[in-house]
Amino acid sequence: MTAPLPATVRDLLDEWELADGGESWDGERCAVVPVTTVDGTPAVLKVGEQPAHAHLALQHWHGRGAVRLLRADPGRGALLLERASRTDLRDHWDVEACEVVGGLYRELHRPAFPQLRRLSEHAAEVAAALAALPRDVPLPPRLVQQARHLAGRFAADPDTDGTVVHTDLHYGTVLAAERAPWLATSPRPLNGDPHVEVAPLLWHRYDELAGRVRDGLRARFHAAVDAAGLDEHRARDWVVVRAVDLARHRLGTDAVTRLVTIAKAVQD
Repeated sequence: MTAPLPATVRDLLDEWELADGGESWDGERCAVVPVTTVDGTPAVLKVGEQPAHAHLALQHWHGRGAVRLLRADPGRGALLLERASRTDLRDHWDVEACEVVGGLYRELHRPAFPQLRRLSEHAAEVAAALAALPRDVPLPPRLVQQARHLAGRFAADPDTDGTVVHTDLHYGTVLAAERAPWLATSPRPLNGDPHVEVAPLLWHRYDELAGRVRDGLRARFHAAVDAAGLDEHRARDWVVVRAVDLARHRLGTDAVTRLVTIAKAVQD
């Protein structure tokens, strides 16, 4: 039996003249409803907790490398999006999937615009947070010191803020589509540095790397970097910063060992 739609969804279906197109499903902190617009365009209505300014990034991309935004109501957490398929990259060979994502970087990385938060601000916060960690924190001290230094350097670097970046592009946020082989969805956008993008490809689908962790991580890293034409050293430094920063948020969990392994593997 299909669960009743939330009241907000029902209201939006009426207000935006959308025809319910079938059974809804749960996205990440949101409901996703297939719909058809008044002019017959297949779409999906996403209602729930949306990342800050996701609608602005989708509008900025205007369908280039990402699903098209058809309409938005940020106050109600509503996005009306071009309908892609539900097929993502999670079942593809991971290295090939990283090449696909690297190709999307080239399309998504457009000039920054003023409404988005700056990555340099986040980097400064990371540097301060790492500096404030107690000495007995269960993380390799030299790795923490390295990540702190790199984050501080990025915070002061003018190149850190020049480009709109997705920040969470991985196997589950890329969907197959008709007008393009693959399109990005679910951005967590910042004005940032293209090199910050690679890290999620390394910590997602980590369990598949059993028995070849170091080589597998490096293969993914180089596949994405080469496909996107990124600078290997700058991309490596951002992986270190992001992995160590996430590790401090995951203290006491199995994720810490994985994230430390990632930070080390890209530097070997």
